[in-house]
Amino acid sequence: MSLSTAAALALLTASPAAAAPGPLADPTAQSVRTPVERQVLPAGDGWASADGGTTGGAAAAPADVHDVDDRAGLLEALAASGERPKIIRVHGRIDANTAPDGSALSCADYAAGTGYDLEQYLQDYDPATWGRDRDPAGAQEDARRAAAANQARTIRWDVPGNTTIVGAGPDSEIRGAALRINGADNVILRNLTFSDAADCFPAWDPGDGSTGAWNSEYDLLQVINGATHVWVDHSEFTDAPNPDSGQPSYFGTPYQVHDGALDVTNGSDLVTISYNRFTDHDKLMLIGSTDSPTRGDLGRLRVTVHHNVFEDVGQRAPRVRYGQVDVYNNHYVVPEDGSVPFVYSLGAGIESHLYAEANAFTLPAGTDPARLIGRYKGSVVATVDNTVNGKKVDLRAAYNAAVPESEQLAHDTSWTPTLRTKVHSAHAVPALLARTTGPVLSTGGNR
Repeated sequence: MSLSTAAALALLTASPAAAAPGPLADPTAQSVRTPVERQVLPAGDGWASADGGTTGGAAAAPADVHDVDDRAGLLEALAASGERPKIIRVHGRIDANTAPDGSALSCADYAAGTGYDLEQYLQDYDPATWGRDRDPAGAQEDARRAAAANQARTIRWDVPGNTTIVGAGPDSEIRGAALRINGADNVILRNLTFSDAADCFPAWDPGDGSTGAWNSEYDLLQVINGATHVWVDHSEFTDAPNPDSGQPSYFGTPYQVHDGALDVTNGSDLVTISYNRFTDHDKLMLIGSTDSPTRGDLGRLRVTVHHNVFEDVGQRAPRVRYGQVDVYNNHYVVPEDGSVPFVYSLGAGIESHLYAEANAFTLPAGTDPARLIGRYKGSVVATVDNTVNGKKVDLRAAYNAAVPESEQLAHDTSWTPTLRTKVHSAHAVPALLARTTGPVLSTGGNR
């Protein structure tokens, strides 16, 4: 019996009879006990279990259970039922870039009638003539903004409170959408692939860094503006099939069409992110959007990130400001021939309190473990019992040994996470998560 199979069976048999099914339990067994779409976050499972817990739409009446397979159906379901509990089961792939009649929309369709033309935009704002000391302005920038607004109206969707959205099967996918949990409370997203929220009209910022940058607008999922009690589980987040590595460069800078994968910002709180796969993405997970203390972040941004796989991810896994963020039992994989340049994994931002325990890092031979931490005005971090290529490594000590004293991080003694499921040995994590992350569940819904 393999280690992953043994661990899964052990968790299944050890689950208390009255508890919600454990996330490693066999999907069929879960459905027999409680349908996937009516499961709630188990007690003690991360920050989203605090202060009343997270139930999503588990209590939905039969009339508030929706089966959808296209954009129009999903938007109708999101708008239905008001704040009553609702369940939305997604069947197959839903493409966000579609018109109300279901026909596909291209970047050219969004730009139609605005006057935007990429070649003209590049000519007008070429740093060789426009310079680097002023932002783009004028007809083409106005046209770009108008075209971008057309796309935003089509692909940006808000998820209301007391909602569960679940993939009906492992092939359920939402492609091209910029989903937001915007000030809402009590939301569950499970068993879905979220892919390729590509911005057709990235903005050129000549003053971003030393060379300027193309900045895209959309995250696959934003938890923003005081949203609370959010559970994201058994899902996949990816730029595929349209990775930024396939984009051209303009003005000597990559034309980046993707922003974040899953960001928690602007005073949001009580979030659990579990058993997901994050692949082929650069700036992945931002917790706290600004160094400014005026966004309502102080005392909030409490997030648990456990039992996820991060593979071919460039940075921000996560990057934290202000919040208390518990990161345990995740597997980080940096491929030898990855398409995304690796920068760092754990980002310590201003007044952050990041506690990283029993994570496994699989790195190319010769990679310095000091690179796993990035410091962005942070002063403390806790790193406990993590492994690198199967060997236990003190990540904070490795980082501190590689930087000047002024850049070093102290051990964070301000808190110890308590809202956890079983903490496994970091040595067991790669095998444990090999077949248990991402969309692997099935619901009772039919379409």
